[in-house]
Amino acid sequence: MSGVTVLVVDDEPAIHRFMAPALAANGYEALRADTGAEALSLVVNRRPAIVILDLGLPDMDGKDVIRSLRGWSDVPIVVLSARDREIEKIEALDLGADDFVNKPFSMGELMARLRAALRHRMQEKGETPILRLGDVEIDIPRHRVLRAGAEVKLTPKEFELIAFLARHAGKVLTHRHILREVWGPANEHDTQYLRVYVGQLRAKLEADPANPVLIVTEPGVGYRTAA
Repeated sequence: MSGVTVLVVDDEPAIHRFMAPALAANGYEALRADTGAEALSLVVNRRPAIVILDLGLPDMDGKDVIRSLRGWSDVPIVVLSARDREIEKIEALDLGADDFVNKPFSMGELMARLRAALRHRMQEKGETPILRLGDVEIDIPRHRVLRAGAEVKLTPKEFELIAFLARHAGKVLTHRHILREVWGPANEHDTQYLRVYVGQLRAKLEADPANPVLIVTEPGVGYRTAA
């Protein structure tokens, strides 16, 4: 990850004192912003590869930073915040954040989330016709799915759903986002309908559907697929 710049947006000096050396130890260069306005300026002028964003900033809510950035930038955003209410996570993700990590946090977990968000964005920019989730291969042009080399029969909607999830591997997707993109805006609140389809996919694609590793539930929020 040499040369990859990470913008850390937080008004707590202790967070910056901790994050800068920790990021450097993992091969990243840290940029610091204490306010939302500083963050927006640095994204314009320094073009960081990824943003770690606190929601509680002194000059604006972090969700407003996400909203502003998503008007003109696709830089990956990982929210790092003490706000742990589900509604805060859902709003941040629906606005365009790539992931959400709660404070207090494990640096190992944060680094894994950063790597997944960066991989996802690189995949988006050069999308391949063959997508993979663990030992599952999704052949987009042929509408074919293989698990450990064996073909798995999916319905058209099951295929559409797993393809959408695979395109966003490693990213937390809210129920509403998935439903809107796969079934359309009129169905974005039918979460039970989505659970049924996820259950069907797990039964067909997971080695142990009762303990899924390919399609993981983010309680109250949505789903994350293996990066």
